[in-house]
Amino acid sequence: MKRVYVVGTADTKGEELAFLADAVAATGAAVARVDVGTRNATVPVDVSAEEIAGHHPDGSSAVLGSDDRGTAVAAMAIAFTRFVQSRTDMSGVIGIGGGGGTSIITSGMRALPLGLPKIMVSTLASGDTAPYVDVSDIVMMPSVTDMAGLNRLSRVVLHNAAQAIAGMAAKPPPPPDGRPSIGLTMFGVTTPCVTSIAEQLRSTYDCMVFHATGTGGRSMEKLADSGLLSGVIDITTTEVCDLLFGGVLPATEDRFGAIARTKLPYVGSVGALDMVNFWAPPTVPQRYSGRLFYEHNPNVTLMRTTPDESRKIGEWIGARLSLCEGPVRFLIPEKGVSALDIEGGAFFDPEADAALFEAIERTIMPDNTRRVTRLPLHINDPEFARAATAAFLDIAGQ
Repeated sequence: MKRVYVVGTADTKGEELAFLADAVAATGAAVARVDVGTRNATVPVDVSAEEIAGHHPDGSSAVLGSDDRGTAVAAMAIAFTRFVQSRTDMSGVIGIGGGGGTSIITSGMRALPLGLPKIMVSTLASGDTAPYVDVSDIVMMPSVTDMAGLNRLSRVVLHNAAQAIAGMAAKPPPPPDGRPSIGLTMFGVTTPCVTSIAEQLRSTYDCMVFHATGTGGRSMEKLADSGLLSGVIDITTTEVCDLLFGGVLPATEDRFGAIARTKLPYVGSVGALDMVNFWAPPTVPQRYSGRLFYEHNPNVTLMRTTPDESRKIGEWIGARLSLCEGPVRFLIPEKGVSALDIEGGAFFDPEADAALFEAIERTIMPDNTRRVTRLPLHINDPEFARAATAAFLDIAGQ
């Protein structure tokens, strides 16, 4: 029988945990009360902290044997993550917590499959939630008041949270329509290209387009690692620029790692590799004073990459794609890599583009599975989109 897991630190948030679990149970949902506290529970639970702690690779003593709260919280997060990964009876998960509880519970939630309902009622939900949500689909719900005993407002918040998780768990989404899913990456300056590719493939594939803002690329690759994608059309690899040169929308060092691990059919390109992203002009590091900038909007400032930077970007991408054993097709648009990098455009720089293209061709090491193709087109030319679509269909066996 599937159950809603209601999770909290029963040592410090016992009253709230019990109220929330009862509210979920009142909807008719089956409930499992889970304690992730590091001290004695103050309310009855179905899964004890000792049982959770036993999932730590070094045993329960690594979690419950420390007098240091920070160490205990970090260890409990590891144990809870391993615990949830071992469950097969979850219809949803809802957690409550302050700082420590939120850190523990969301660590486990992030390891769960995308699509499984997850709600975190937290005192931290109205601030920067990126460290807790990352590239998952956790719903962060502000508790408004601190969790220091129930009050008229906290009862309403927890009641609403209970109704939300119960509804999600009781009414799962319809199954996929049978089309295989592919991931695509897009930025505003590559929108015409990616939109055209998606339109050409949508009758055959479920096209998932990801905004190349750092988290977008990581989300796409998480889906690839999870076995939920049948291929990738990575037109917009701009997150690499921010990783290498201190921009605000960076990839991680594992960019392209999922492509190598899964051997999925992959079509890539150089979309928006002409720019590094910063916020408003005052946020641009002083070391970049005097560079060529473009104000995308009052809060986003773009910096044109130089020939030397472009060479480094190309070498970084090529080195990683050369590790891929699955089918790789990398397309180079010789007339420009973004809407700004076009003749007469603000970032038009043939020298920088040439350095980028040469570095990719030199380092990607073409073989029977990897090919680099130059096209005398701009990246947003309809012909380029058609070429990318044809390349993907070729390696995907369509």
